[in-house]
Amino acid sequence: MTGVSTWDGLNLKLYQWGDGPGVPLLCLPGLVRTGDDFATIAARYGHARRVVSLDYLGRGGSDWPAEASRYGPEATLRDVMDVCAALHLHRVGVIGTSFGGLLAMGLAMARPTLLAGVVLNDIGPELGAPGADSVLDFISDTPIMPSQDAAMAYLRGQLRDGMRADAIGWEDLARLTYAQAPDGTWRPHWDRRTAILMQGAPRPLWPLFHALPDIPLLLLHGSLSRLLTDDGVAAMRAARPAMPVVEVENVGHAPTLAEPDVLAALDMWVASL
Repeated sequence: MTGVSTWDGLNLKLYQWGDGPGVPLLCLPGLVRTGDDFATIAARYGHARRVVSLDYLGRGGSDWPAEASRYGPEATLRDVMDVCAALHLHRVGVIGTSFGGLLAMGLAMARPTLLAGVVLNDIGPELGAPGADSVLDFISDTPIMPSQDAAMAYLRGQLRDGMRADAIGWEDLARLTYAQAPDGTWRPHWDRRTAILMQGAPRPLWPLFHALPDIPLLLLHGSLSRLLTDDGVAAMRAARPAMPVVEVENVGHAPTLAEPDVLAALDMWVASL
C-alpha cells in the first residue's frame, strides 16, 4: 500500500519498510517535512519490525486540500489514526519530530492504548516564541530555486548554525526539502498555507503531555534549539523524572535522528518496547 484515502476523500502518501514481528514504529515528521526523513530509522530497525511514516496533507506526495483549515491539528490527528486503522497498527512506538511529537501527545489523549512508547524529537508542551517565529518565517519564505545546488546553498545559509552536516548532508537536506517541478525549478515540498498552524502566540499543551501513559519515553533536545528551550526541558524532566533526555550538542531544531548519540539512545528505547 503506497497511499490511503482520508475520511474526506484525499490521498495520503505512505512509507512502509520492513515486516518483522517487533513492535512497529510509527514515524511522524515535522510540520513541513515528509516521511523520507525517516529512511535512516528504517534502515536501522526495519529488519526486525515494520516502520511506517506518511506525508501529511499539503506535504510531499500527499494531496493538497482546497481549504487551508484542513491542515488543523485535530484533522491531522484523525488522519494519523485512520492510517493506523488502515494498516492494522494496534500498538506502536511513535517517533515524533516537532509537530509529529505534538501529534504523538495528541494520540495519548485520543487513543492512549495505541502507544507502546514515544520519542519526542525537540518538542514539548511549551514552545519558545522565538523558535516558533523562525519556523513560521521558514515555512512562509522559503523561495523557489533554479537548481538543486542553489537550494542547497540557501539551506546552508539559513541553517548552518543549527545543523551537523557535511557536503553530503546538505545535499540530502536539499533533496528532502525541495522537489523539482515540471518547469525545472526546485520548489519546497509543502503548501505555504500550512503556516497558519504557527500563527498566534504558542499556547501550553501540558494536558497532552500529562496524558502520556506510563510507557518508555525519550526526549531529544538540540542544544541550540529555540523552539524547545532549556526551561521547557527542565519542566518536562520534573514532570517525568524517569524520561531520558539526550542533549544533542551544536544542533538546533531539530536533530536529524542520524546523530550517533541519538542513535545510541534510540537503540535503547526500541529495545524497551
